[in-house]
Amino acid sequence: MPLDHPAPQVDDHALNTVVARLNARLRHHSATDVLRAGFEAVPDLALVSSFGAESVALLHLMAMVNRDAPVIFIDTEMLFAETLVYQQEVAERLGLRNLRIIRSDRIAQKDPDGTLHRHDPDACCALRKTEPLQRVLERHSGWITGRKRFQSGRRADLEFFEVEPGATRIKVNPLAYWQPGDVADYIAENRLPRHPLVAKGYPSLGCAPCTSPVTADEDPRAGRWRNSDKDECGIHFVNGKMIRTGAPS
Repeated sequence: MPLDHPAPQVDDHALNTVVARLNARLRHHSATDVLRAGFEAVPDLALVSSFGAESVALLHLMAMVNRDAPVIFIDTEMLFAETLVYQQEVAERLGLRNLRIIRSDRIAQKDPDGTLHRHDPDACCALRKTEPLQRVLERHSGWITGRKRFQSGRRADLEFFEVEPGATRIKVNPLAYWQPGDVADYIAENRLPRHPLVAKGYPSLGCAPCTSPVTADEDPRAGRWRNSDKDECGIHFVNGKMIRTGAPS
């Protein structure tokens, strides 16, 4: 869908019906089946990728299903240099034809000295990641994420398809039921390039100031916003609240 046109509005009840049917039909299907069904239901789906530690698995799956679909990469201007290099290498290797790199246009105004993350990390994430992403997603009727049930307690009930509250958009989570070993096995079996920081103790990656390496006995996301209650960047929140991921009733 062209960037200068908003996505068409769809009735919430109709979306919930579509999502419920898709989840029921595809409950035991593969990630590629979920992606194909997603594009059939929502042709203007966009994939949002951080090009982080596990991103290459979903990017590879989508490249096999629809290489022309938009891939949105948010450059927060605080990412590791390794992530920026990796993003270019993976996009070229997988032949992604519609990569869209987005940035906030308000950083100079709202965070001129780059210290907002130190005293208000939620505001920093909103400025650099959530707000620019939401502006882009207004032009799409749905988006694809790499979220998985095992990543945190908040994602334990994640389904393949969900309705984004307050946005009349469908979110597609093809890897919802994958386990940690599934991701690693898929990357190895398909000889996909690993993010260079994974080998240095970063199993989950975000912005450099807010990400630290973890030890073998820690949760993989322990290095994200360490020593704080924060465990999500905010792109899966609506009006400051975590989006519930259970199946629609």
